[in-house]
Amino acid sequence: MRKPESKDQTHVAQSTMFNQLRILFNSLQIRFKFLISFALIFFLSMLFCNLFIYVYVRNNIEARIESELTNTTQMIYNMVNTSVNVSIKNHLRAVAEKNLEIVKSLYVKAQKGIITEGEAKIRVADMVMSQTIGSSGYLYCLDSSGMVLVHPSPALVGTNVADFEFVERMTAFRQGYLEYEWKNPGESVARPKALYMSYFEPWDWIIAASAYRSEFIKLVNVEDFRSSVLSLNFGDSGYAFVIDKDANAIIHPKLQGVNIFDTEELPNRYLEDMMRRKKGKSVYFWKNPGESRARQKLVMFNYIPEYQWIVACSSYLDELYKPLGTIRNVVLGISVLFFTIMLAITFGISRTITTPLRELMARFKTVTSGDYSARMYSRSTDEVGQLSGHFNRFMDRLETTHNSLEDQIRVRIMAEEARKESQERYFLLMEAAPDPIVNYDMQGQVIYINPAFTRVFGWTLEACVNKKMDHFVPENHWAETKIMIQQVICGDGIFDVETRRYSKSGHLVDVSISGATIQGSHGNPVGSIIILRDITRSKGLEKQVMHAGDRERQKIGQDLHDDLCPHLIGIAGLAAVLKENLKERNDPSTRLADKIGDLMGDAVEKTRQLARGLCPVHLVAHGLQAALEDIVLSVSHLPGIRFEFHGDKEIDFQDNSRATHFYHIVREAINNAVKHSKASLVEISLTLENKGEPSELIHLCVHDNGQGINDDGSTRGIGLQIMEYRAKIIDAQFYIDSGSNGTRIHVRLSRTATMTKKEAGS
Repeated sequence: MRKPESKDQTHVAQSTMFNQLRILFNSLQIRFKFLISFALIFFLSMLFCNLFIYVYVRNNIEARIESELTNTTQMIYNMVNTSVNVSIKNHLRAVAEKNLEIVKSLYVKAQKGIITEGEAKIRVADMVMSQTIGSSGYLYCLDSSGMVLVHPSPALVGTNVADFEFVERMTAFRQGYLEYEWKNPGESVARPKALYMSYFEPWDWIIAASAYRSEFIKLVNVEDFRSSVLSLNFGDSGYAFVIDKDANAIIHPKLQGVNIFDTEELPNRYLEDMMRRKKGKSVYFWKNPGESRARQKLVMFNYIPEYQWIVACSSYLDELYKPLGTIRNVVLGISVLFFTIMLAITFGISRTITTPLRELMARFKTVTSGDYSARMYSRSTDEVGQLSGHFNRFMDRLETTHNSLEDQIRVRIMAEEARKESQERYFLLMEAAPDPIVNYDMQGQVIYINPAFTRVFGWTLEACVNKKMDHFVPENHWAETKIMIQQVICGDGIFDVETRRYSKSGHLVDVSISGATIQGSHGNPVGSIIILRDITRSKGLEKQVMHAGDRERQKIGQDLHDDLCPHLIGIAGLAAVLKENLKERNDPSTRLADKIGDLMGDAVEKTRQLARGLCPVHLVAHGLQAALEDIVLSVSHLPGIRFEFHGDKEIDFQDNSRATHFYHIVREAINNAVKHSKASLVEISLTLENKGEPSELIHLCVHDNGQGINDDGSTRGIGLQIMEYRAKIIDAQFYIDSGSNGTRIHVRLSRTATMTKKEAGS
């Protein structure tokens, strides 16, 4: 059994067929493309035009016939209503005027004394009460104030009903015909009602004969409007008809007096729909007696609720759309005529285009063989002639350009050979360079690294090419690295910027970076070249020199404290003894001895301060925090500035060298704040960050609330440079944050760096 094709298979088959048709069309000659294109356009245009005309005419015919049928249905509806209204009005008028004559006759007898006036009114009331109109109609009498005088319902006699709207109209007009809606007690809806009233002025009586309109259907004389209804024709065989609620044909040209529901050969389901809907439009198939086949029929129908009649007008659709066949034949004939003319014109026009094009193709074949002297002979000034002229000018330029290109190619070959030779020398220099070199593109991806880079950092060219070296930069150096990248991109370049980079093994390498932008052939930046000089050895030598200086400074400080200070104190003691001896003798030189003692005291204090400056941590028994508190105490006397120190008691420096650098950084920062910041508060804090983690850091922050500094890297004074240099010497991070809220100097150092080797290992 064959499996049904899937949607994907169907789609592939359709796509393949479309591609085959497209290839076939592209392979046709131009004249046939013109023919197929014009024929398709013509066919589609005529199709849409015919559809538009057909739909437009069909809609117009339907609209007109529906309008005509609707208007005719309304006319029949009005005709029946008018006939019924006239019948009702005449009947009620006759009853009311007859009773008025009776009242007048009894009134005359009362005037002649035959009977009394009261007896006359009683007789009138009995006579009115004894009459009925239809099954529920009756007569009653009111006076001009709306008081009920005579009524079949004794409960209403003597009551005033002037509040009812139709009673107000009765008392206003007193005589004439009146229609209104009335609902008797016990009924759910109001029904249309009519009355005719006559007025007897001597007694001020309004005599009214009233009945429901639906009860007067028997008064309607269908013959009054039968001929008018049957005379209405729509098309060749359309007609109007009237049926009642039981499907009896009251007026019909062929089914007069027939009940359609009882006639089995007639289709009555459409009539049932009309009886259910009462009003509207219906289209169905109908076969009248005597006809051979059923035809589609359009019926517009309306409902007269008082008599439960349906009036309808009908017409057969084949008769309505007969003009469409004529229009179709005319349009088809015109289309065939125009298509024939179009074929002849298309072939003629295409020939005037294709013949010169064939000649042009022959010339192009000559050109492809290397003959650039081929030219077209123009015979006209139209687009084809202009194309020939453009071809000739193109060939002139092509011939000139060909000769020029041959000369340029010879020159380019020579230049290319020179460029290759220069490039080879360039790469030889890069390969032989002792410093690591990296070539980046504008997206920061590696294009080339030289062997020195592999030797220093461990990464090979194959591992780095077309990749970014983000892992190459330590996290704490990203801020300065982004600044350097921006400077290179802007074309400013960087020169001998000291920083650190990771090697492949994870070790930090001290480097001095220089870099510049590489310009393309059009002067636009195409990449950058970065030179990273390994300064690990020189940095080590600097540290050794710095440590040697620190040792000498500490030695001098110790000498001052341990040697000079006791010596000066001894001199001060001798001066005190001398002062006492002179004082006993009342020698005038006592003052000089006293002065010598004071000067020696000052000298001792200055020597101690100098010793503390040269060897602060070593001399202060309680470590770095005590030394920092001592700095704050020493400058607290300065007017207008308040100094505060906040230290974490857990911090304990075992490395005296690093503590000394921290001490000098704080002193330099305080000196800068006092001299330049115009601050009123200087805070020194020494805290721990990332407590309990391997990356635990000691954070030193000196914050002033002054005016800030311009920290763009180009205007730093010697003090900031010294602080940054000291931080690098001890492998600490140095960062300056300056703004409108003042300046913060941050120094972060790994806590393990402050421990001894034994402590770090544990």
